Amino acid sequence: MKKLYAEFFGTFWLVFGGCGSAIFAAKFPESGIGFIGVSFAFGMTVLTMAYALGHISGAHFNPAVSFGLWAAGRFNPKNLFGYIVSQTLGALVAASVLFLILTGKSDFESIGTFAANGYGDLSPGGYSLSSVLISEFVLTAFFLIIILGSTTEKAHQKFAPMAIGFALTLIHLISIPISNTSVNPARSTGQAIFAGADFSAQLWLFWLAPIAGAIAAGIVSKASQNCD
Repeated sequence: MKKLYAEFFGTFWLVFGGCGSAIFAAKFPESGIGFIGVSFAFGMTVLTMAYALGHISGAHFNPAVSFGLWAAGRFNPKNLFGYIVSQTLGALVAASVLFLILTGKSDFESIGTFAANGYGDLSPGGYSLSSVLISEFVLTAFFLIIILGSTTEKAHQKFAPMAIGFALTLIHLISIPISNTSVNPARSTGQAIFAGADFSAQLWLFWLAPIAGAIAAGIVSKASQNCD
């Protein structure tokens, strides 16, 4: 249960900090942090919680990461369901808190896109389904390669949270204009539910592409270890 609680709170912090920065601070009147600031916010949420909770649960905070570690042979499959449920619930609760804060604004009119992910007309840059699918697959795959590589016994594991946090920052710098960056099905789920039916209808892609990319990376990693 400690592991599940850690995954819940870690994912909550990732969504609250990352999506919260996008909702409240990205365009704040004339001195917003922009998508560069949002990118660093997402990276810092993972970095801080990896140090705080990594020793408890391994600091997945992302169903795709759990699937990728499982595919690499580094995560017990019996824990997979519990982790994914805890991560998704953490994201949903974080999205709920963000919604309550946002709707309490004095001049509130609409939640807008609510930092949700999308393709086509819902993509920040108007990118197609295929473009978003490719970017989410590739970026999640490399995210897992970094996670798997930086947490091996031969690596400097104390610095792993930094490598992982900076990797997530870079991923957001690349893909916020493409899809608003998911690489995390739980993060996408909470925001899509509040953003409306159009975003919810596209949610399948932000489960499929990240998980497929993560599993592919896990398989490659496991195969390379066997070759060694």
